[in-house]
Amino acid sequence: MKRLLPVALILLLLAVGMAAGIWHQYLRFLDSPLVLANSGLTVNVERGATIRSVVFELEQMGITRMDWRWRLLSRLKPVTIKTGEYALDQGLLPSQLLDLLASGKVVNYRFTIIEGWTVRQLLRALAEDPVVQQTLDDLPERGSLPGTDMGNPEGWYLPETYLFVRGDTDVDILTRAHQSMRTALEQSWSGRAIGLPYETPYEMLTLASIIEKETSLESERAIIAGVFVRRLQEKWRLETDPTVIYGMGTEFKGNISRKDLQQDTAYNTYRRHGLPPTPIALPGVASLRAAAQPEAGTAMFFVADGQGGHTFSSTLEEHNKAVQQLLSGTRPEQKIKE
Repeated sequence: MKRLLPVALILLLLAVGMAAGIWHQYLRFLDSPLVLANSGLTVNVERGATIRSVVFELEQMGITRMDWRWRLLSRLKPVTIKTGEYALDQGLLPSQLLDLLASGKVVNYRFTIIEGWTVRQLLRALAEDPVVQQTLDDLPERGSLPGTDMGNPEGWYLPETYLFVRGDTDVDILTRAHQSMRTALEQSWSGRAIGLPYETPYEMLTLASIIEKETSLESERAIIAGVFVRRLQEKWRLETDPTVIYGMGTEFKGNISRKDLQQDTAYNTYRRHGLPPTPIALPGVASLRAAAQPEAGTAMFFVADGQGGHTFSSTLEEHNKAVQQLLSGTRPEQKIKE
């Protein structure tokens, strides 16, 4: 029996030594970052994936190795991973990978709707986005778009930047943009000035779309809104080129001719009084606010000033002079007469 004690002690010491060595390897594993390039890596965790399947995928890329250390870590630190696309940055430790996959902090992408786009342009941009999941045809029927419960979808998507994740569809983004527009329109309508010549928020949305196409200058939006409001109040025709261009559709080739201005269409505001039947573009919040709070004044006309802005006039005589100055290349000294 006494002879067995030294053997047992030796075996115990060997076992302890082996355990210590294994534990040391495990601790080194915990402190060793994944083998990632400086630019990092993006991985997509699909529905039904497990830690084992994710690590095995990373092993195929030479980033780590699926062995007993990963199995031990997953037992000591059990997590429920969430689906989505994750960005793995250089220096990421094994336990941090588990934390990341359990956090649901997936990669966000951006899709920007530009102020003044038409619905046709918006759909084209969605179709060309390499990440957005496509579920719509290139140019679907209007009845298939979010917001068509309001009628024509033109004007019903708010221009701004929307965050989305891989797997989100074109309809998801359109639905969010439509809800954002409805909220923005309601806010502008509730804060509108008294006595405006609109009976419904939709009419204000329509005028906002015209303002959006007439100027990109923040300082001019409310002034142009005031011109159009006074024209509507005085029963004048709006006589705005963007509505004519919209009505021409694909026939517009970059210039408006006298013949185009004389053609009687629902969108030709040179021929018809009042607002066109629908918006002509997607107006931003600034144009909605301008339509709700137009600037007071006497200006009834405006023309491009050749410098990216417009010259505003109160009388036809002043307007004709401004037009001549534009054609001759001289810049008017006075822009607005109050």
